[in-house]
Amino acid sequence: MSNKKIGLVSLTALVLSSMIGSGIFSLPQNMAAVAGAEAISIGWLITGIGIIFLGLSFFFISRLRPELDGGIYTYAREGFGELMGFMSAWGYWLCATIGIVGYLTVAFEGLGVFTDSETTVIFGQGNTIAAFIGSSIIVWLVHALIAGGVKEAAAVNLVATFVKVAPLILFIALGLWYFDADLFNTDVKATALNNTVGDQVKDTMLITLWVFTGVEGAAVLSAHAKKRSDVGLATVLGIVIALILYVAITILSLGILPREAIANMANPSMGPLLDAMMGSTGKVIITACLIVSVLASYISWTMYSAEVPYCGAKNGAFPKILDKLNQNGTPINSLWFTGFVVQFCLVLVLVFEQSYNNLLMISTSMILIPYFLIGAYLFKLSIQINAAWYIKLTGFMASLYGLWIVYAAGLEYLLLSVVLYVPGILLFLYSNRKFHGKITLTGAEKGILAVILAIFVYAVYRLPELLAA
Repeated sequence: MSNKKIGLVSLTALVLSSMIGSGIFSLPQNMAAVAGAEAISIGWLITGIGIIFLGLSFFFISRLRPELDGGIYTYAREGFGELMGFMSAWGYWLCATIGIVGYLTVAFEGLGVFTDSETTVIFGQGNTIAAFIGSSIIVWLVHALIAGGVKEAAAVNLVATFVKVAPLILFIALGLWYFDADLFNTDVKATALNNTVGDQVKDTMLITLWVFTGVEGAAVLSAHAKKRSDVGLATVLGIVIALILYVAITILSLGILPREAIANMANPSMGPLLDAMMGSTGKVIITACLIVSVLASYISWTMYSAEVPYCGAKNGAFPKILDKLNQNGTPINSLWFTGFVVQFCLVLVLVFEQSYNNLLMISTSMILIPYFLIGAYLFKLSIQINAAWYIKLTGFMASLYGLWIVYAAGLEYLLLSVVLYVPGILLFLYSNRKFHGKITLTGAEKGILAVILAIFVYAVYRLPELLAA
């Protein structure tokens, strides 16, 4: 094994693999349940514009500041100071680390399709003893793979990405063949939902955002790229490919079966839809590819989860012990740290499934602020260096999109996320003091901490109500 660098194709595959996990296979049902064709189209238009500006933000930052490694953490730190850099890193790391546990549970729930019956449950919903053992084995096999070298892990991910994209292209090809325009136009406003098109658009926003989570993958691993210029290009390429796949799958589905029928399907809903076009083998194909897809995503997200604390530890945002590379160029202690947290979350899945689902809901919302800070940093940087107008526009539009998705998430999600930010801040204060010999906070950062603490107290007071919502 070695610490060789990652090329453009593998970087693009990492971005694509991160975004295309389990969500795309359930996307038809998720969208049909909350919106009609008109609102879904508008939702994709808004998300497409916003996410492209976000991707271009990574592209331009990587060109303007090619020396910056670490993406999410480094950009926020460079633009808004140590505390905001840490909060971006902590929110991203916690979202990634807790979220990837869901990939393991989905994979073994998918295996249950082939092994379980009404009388025999082996893997269930990914929360049985057998699923726990299998998931734990995968955690440490992937740990060994990444410890052997980031490039080698990226190569495995590249092969898996091709495998996961193939059935999506098959679905789109069949969808184009079986598409019924009359069926598609039957009820484009989804009047049965009894709400406005505007409300439906808002309901699609979080769904469309979640399926693009991972867009930052190339930037996070920028230190391992063969060429720094590949980072931004890989990000944009990954976004464009994913956007085409997402829009095609969602829109074509509404021309295959009625929206109400899709909305009531069990997930992964692409399976029954493929069944409708090619017979009973559709569910088997989709389930098998779902398993490959989520395991590939698990590899890429584990790489990101290990990289962010390592970058933070180099600057005193995380404990110094995480600032260590092995002989293969892998941040090994950070990788161990991530592995143990994932293993702990698997125990939560086994013992306290509902509690884990609530934790997952909270942690997922923590990605919103890091995404906003990316656009905000580009906008600030472009003003400082008087960059071209289109770079300023990109930063402004990405920031505006970041604010929009924060609004679309709702107050409840933001309050819940603060509950998980506060323990991280305590870790930051400890690490900062050990690194500098004293806590080094600016006046503005102390003010931010005071505001966060006040929100935390309010969120804890309302916690039972928020979890029940």
